[in-house]
Amino acid sequence: MRGGAVIDAITAASREQNAACGRELMAIGELYARRAPEDDEARICWAVDGHANLVAELSAALNISRGRAAARLRLAIDLRERLPKVGALFAGGAIDYRMVTTLVNRADLVTDPEWLARLDEAFARWAPTWMKLSGPKLYERVDMWVERFDPTGVREPKTPSEDVYVEVGPISPGVVGIWARLACQDGVAFDTRLDAMASGVCRDDPRSKDQRRADALMAMASGRTRLACRCGAADCPHRGPETPAPRVVINVIAEQATLEGRSNDPGYLPGYGAVPAALLREQAPTADVRLVTLPSPYPEDGYRPSAQLARFVRMRDLTCRFPGCDVAAAHCQIDHTIPYPIGPTHPSNLKLLCVFHQLLDEERFCA
Repeated sequence: MRGGAVIDAITAASREQNAACGRELMAIGELYARRAPEDDEARICWAVDGHANLVAELSAALNISRGRAAARLRLAIDLRERLPKVGALFAGGAIDYRMVTTLVNRADLVTDPEWLARLDEAFARWAPTWMKLSGPKLYERVDMWVERFDPTGVREPKTPSEDVYVEVGPISPGVVGIWARLACQDGVAFDTRLDAMASGVCRDDPRSKDQRRADALMAMASGRTRLACRCGAADCPHRGPETPAPRVVINVIAEQATLEGRSNDPGYLPGYGAVPAALLREQAPTADVRLVTLPSPYPEDGYRPSAQLARFVRMRDLTCRFPGCDVAAAHCQIDHTIPYPIGPTHPSNLKLLCVFHQLLDEERFCA
């Protein structure tokens, strides 16, 4: 295949990919019109209304989380009801997902039907020529058209006090990263406090400044106000007892052989992933180790599982069992797949469901 033919194959595949995504959203919009009409008064006050029920159905069908399904449904509704010409353009493959989400989000505040129709027509005409633009330039072009038809519909940037967050997530086995966006004065205060705690040890402390700052952050998270020196000198003035900290419980699942050094299989920290075997053995002496025993092969009497069986189910499932849902076991309920008393109180008939999917399950059997 010549170079030009390869380029043609790439562009054709890209257009097909865009078109397939557009057709998917068109189909989702059609399903919404059939399954979750706005005038469905019978379900409007239900805990799981027509919209929420459709989100759950989509998440199961597409094997994605409920949040991603809700975002996809919202986009499909906007293309069907607000920007149908943009939706048709997407289904034809002329624009991509980035362009569609930008157009929908930047026009989100426009409510007048006439202005929205004119905006939809302008977007459908110009969007293919905007594909080459960078993010900031694309926002400028879109906002220019929104400003032309509805000046009050231009999306204003968030103020610094609104656009703040702190996130914690895994970056490698046994290690997490912390990302934050704070108001400048809060960030400076936090940075200054870390430096002050990191400097509150003697010069013989073996840790680097970065290590002391990390330890200071954990001290703050534990409710302590100072950092203990690790120089090892009995007469160190900074070696005194630290402020007592409240107890924090972290559940880590590991094999007995790993703790005893007979295996190097990693442990598992729910929500964060693998924990290296060496780190597990290092932390084990200060941990409360509880064995998870296999339940009896026979069903238990009664509806509510025993504490031992409940613990086994939570350690086995770890999260809500509904497709695409990752709500942690601590926030889930134990559900009988086949309702009791027809279905037994046995591990094979028990699973974890979050509150939302528990309500969805109950609705299925009560409908």
